[in-house]
Amino acid sequence: MHMSIHAEVELLRKVPLFASIDTARLKLLAFTSERLRFPEGAVLFREGERGDCAYLLLSGQVDVTLETPQGPVILATIGQHNIVGEMALLGDMPRSASVTAREPVEALRIGKEQFFQLLRDLPQMTLEIMRELALRLSNANRELAAAHASRAGKETT
Repeated sequence: MHMSIHAEVELLRKVPLFASIDTARLKLLAFTSERLRFPEGAVLFREGERGDCAYLLLSGQVDVTLETPQGPVILATIGQHNIVGEMALLGDMPRSASVTAREPVEALRIGKEQFFQLLRDLPQMTLEIMRELALRLSNANRELAAAHASRAGKETT
C-alpha cells in the first residue's frame, strides 16, 4: 500500500525540523525518499559500515548501540521525528554506532545527495542538526568525564 503524496507531506509536516518548509519542497522530499518499515530488532545500520543515507523516524523508537569489549552498550534511544545516521554523512566517515529498531519502526530513507540538498536549501535544518550534534557531543563529554572520575577513584583505593 502506497501513501498519497498529500498524506506523506502531512506526515513530514509533523516533523519539527520540517515544520516551516514549503509544501513543494516537502513533496519533492516525499517523492525522492524511500519509506521503509523495520520490524522490532531489525538493524537499520551497523557500526563501521559506510554511511550512504540518513533515516527520518516517522514512528517507533530505535536504540543506538556501541560495541565495547564488555559487549554492546546502548548509548541512546531515539524516537519519532528525529534523524539518525546523519553523522556518517556529515563527517564522510563510517557509522560510529549501530542503530536497531526497539519496536516496529517506520522511517524515511534520505540519500546522501538529498540530505545535502536539504541542508543547502534549509538553513534552519542545518542549525537544528548542529544543535543536536553539539548536544550529543556535550553528553558524550560528560559521560567520558564521569567514567574517568570513577576510574581514578578506583585507582586510589
